[in-house]
Amino acid sequence: MKVNKILLTGSAGFIGYHLVQKLLESGDFEIVGLDVINDYYDVKLKHDRLRQHGVDAVGLNERDVVLSEKFPNYRFVKADLADYEFVVDFMLAERFDYVVNLAAQAGVRYSITNPRAYVHANVEGFLSILEGCRHSKVKHLIYASTSSVYGLNTTMPLSESMPTEHPISLYSATKKANELMAHTYSHLYSIPTTGLRFFTVYGPWGRPDMALFLFADAIITDKPLNIFNHGRMVRDFTYVQDIVESIFRLIKKPVELPVQWDAAIPELGKSSAPYQVFNIGNSNPVELIEYVEALEKAIGRTAKRNYMDIQPGDVPATHADSRALENYVGYRPRTSVEKGVELFVEWYLDYKGIYGK
Repeated sequence: MKVNKILLTGSAGFIGYHLVQKLLESGDFEIVGLDVINDYYDVKLKHDRLRQHGVDAVGLNERDVVLSEKFPNYRFVKADLADYEFVVDFMLAERFDYVVNLAAQAGVRYSITNPRAYVHANVEGFLSILEGCRHSKVKHLIYASTSSVYGLNTTMPLSESMPTEHPISLYSATKKANELMAHTYSHLYSIPTTGLRFFTVYGPWGRPDMALFLFADAIITDKPLNIFNHGRMVRDFTYVQDIVESIFRLIKKPVELPVQWDAAIPELGKSSAPYQVFNIGNSNPVELIEYVEALEKAIGRTAKRNYMDIQPGDVPATHADSRALENYVGYRPRTSVEKGVELFVEWYLDYKGIYGK
């Protein structure tokens, strides 16, 4: 049986870590993980994720490649996606069957104070991936977009057929740019591309700048939680394993031509090119205050609450219409907030115990 070769960027990141695990468990892939391991948040967490897969990346220089000590079908390369010549040459030499691009500069609020980081990672870096896919004839490129592309839309649920021309943060603007760039390459070079609009992903091994991690830290240390929009923020919280299962099912299922698409009445999210975008969300939004209550229950402590106004770049509500994804791969996210938060807390308490030794 032929083993498929896959490049997974952002493999030291939150979703990337879980997807590597899923690919390793499947046994169907030769995997190359790529990450720059920047210091946007604590690099120790990134290195700890990599160690779970047998990779010691401490002290690596950029462009270094290391073999996993646990898994013979896994290699890791430390590299910046914006290192254009290296990335394109590497992809051409490796001849990947599939590419999943999860590497990006994340965070809505950080994009307000550090805009250049987003253009560097999310635009320049994505161009390297597209060019690498073009020259190496990749069978399918999957890339991370975000629910933030819906911007000022207030009609819920949010579906792929809605316009996305009104972003309210540079982060979401760069992700919208990724979708436009992917469409261009799908049209010009027939590269099958699938963009995934993630809705508020959470779970074990999550980023420490995200709400759940920040809230757990505050409760454990008996500090006030900063609760924006006075707890009325509504989010379609989506458990990370549901995200990973969706990606896994999509990898070997690129869009096939011809598609039903009328240029005179263009349907958003689709194209005459081998291009598509999907929402990946739980389709069961809850208020932020309910999220906090689920965390309090799982930890067994009551939080001190500091209610604040909504922050620049934040949207008041998200709610995913994920029917297109379910129809395409026969799966939809289904983990409840209560269960997902409980699983996060189990990991968090264990990890903090290890972390403190």
